[in-house]
Amino acid sequence: MSSSFRAPPVSLSDDHIDLFVLSQAIWRQKLCIVAVAAGFGLVAAVYAYVATPEYHVSSVLRPAAINELDALNRSDIYKLPPGAALKKVGASLESYDTRLGFFRENRKLFEEFERPGRTLEQSFEEFNADSIRLTLPDPKKADSLSAYIKLSMNYPKNVDGVAILNGLVDYAIKIERQQIANDMEVIVDNRLNEINGKLDAARASYENSKEAKIASLMEADTVRRAQLRDELKALRAQLKTRRANRVAQLDEAIGIARSLGIKKPATPSSLGEADRGGSSSVMRTEINNQQIPLYFMGVDALLAERTALVRRKSDDFTEARIAEIVKELQLLEVNRKIEVLNAREKEDLFLRDVEPLRAEEARLRNLNLDISRIKLVTIDRVALEPLEPVKPRKTLLIVLGVLLGFIVGLGGVVLRQLFLLKKEGGENFSHSVAPAMMEGDVTNALPRSPSDRG
Repeated sequence: MSSSFRAPPVSLSDDHIDLFVLSQAIWRQKLCIVAVAAGFGLVAAVYAYVATPEYHVSSVLRPAAINELDALNRSDIYKLPPGAALKKVGASLESYDTRLGFFRENRKLFEEFERPGRTLEQSFEEFNADSIRLTLPDPKKADSLSAYIKLSMNYPKNVDGVAILNGLVDYAIKIERQQIANDMEVIVDNRLNEINGKLDAARASYENSKEAKIASLMEADTVRRAQLRDELKALRAQLKTRRANRVAQLDEAIGIARSLGIKKPATPSSLGEADRGGSSSVMRTEINNQQIPLYFMGVDALLAERTALVRRKSDDFTEARIAEIVKELQLLEVNRKIEVLNAREKEDLFLRDVEPLRAEEARLRNLNLDISRIKLVTIDRVALEPLEPVKPRKTLLIVLGVLLGFIVGLGGVVLRQLFLLKKEGGENFSHSVAPAMMEGDVTNALPRSPSDRG
């Protein structure tokens, strides 16, 4: 029995594989592996050169400078900070309606996307689903120094992607400018209508105030006129009664004077002297603090006064107040304040608290803001014609094809070798291992690889 011993190269029962034997098998099949790799590489090269090239363009928008929107913000009508303007343009770029409108207005740019039997909307849906992407900065990351919007597009050959992307950006900005112009027009119209409403309310208030003032003046004149007429009537009645009383007093005094024989004006002392028959050449001075009775006026004077009173037709001249009342009544015939109020032509000049409204109305009507010159966003990077397509990457595809072919060829060789080892190892084990072990020849008892047997 031999005492030499070596490790078995392949033992299927112990799950060990002889790498040297396997590498020898791979080396023998190297041409096959190279052929498979070359075949895969050739297929990849054919695909790389036959597939339709796909290009990539992008455009970056950033907020406009503050001074670009200063005229719009200083109008006190429409407030639009730069960040909000960027969001408006971004929302318009992402809007389905905006993209569809641009698609409809530029049919020649999208001829490659149109297919027979499809509607315009279906052709646009194919373009809109995969072609254009809108990218916003991640709010969780602080590496971006400012807000931006990135618009990117992948497009096949024979499509003017640069014109499409730049045209879409310009179209979205144009749409937003038009929307701002429409909003401005509506806001200005609404404010003008509001101001006109306030002015109409002020005019109505003025008219009501004017009519109320005229009515108040007319009412005051009517009341004053009635009071003066009542006073005049009462005064005339009073004067008439006073005249009647005077006539009655004169009648009584005439009777007394006749009974006393007083024909001419006299005094009590002169009447006493006449009874005594004194000298007529005597001059008398009489001091008396009592009122002398009326009949001492004498019959002649009393009759003369009575006759005048009876013949009197009006007593107005005897009372100064009557002349004043007549004067006031004449002044009340025409109220100059009412005449002036009714004669006003430019009544808007007399409206109260409307100067700010008129100033605002004049400002709004003379507002000359050119929306077309307002810069909503800054195009930080316009889409430029790409130098080479992004798909397919020919070199990478060929390398990957060769690598895949090498892996497939190598894997095929390894699997074939393992299959052969398993098949031959199972057949030789029962014929060689058991008898050799009984004779003590361990080396000959182990199964050999096909290379060793050869």
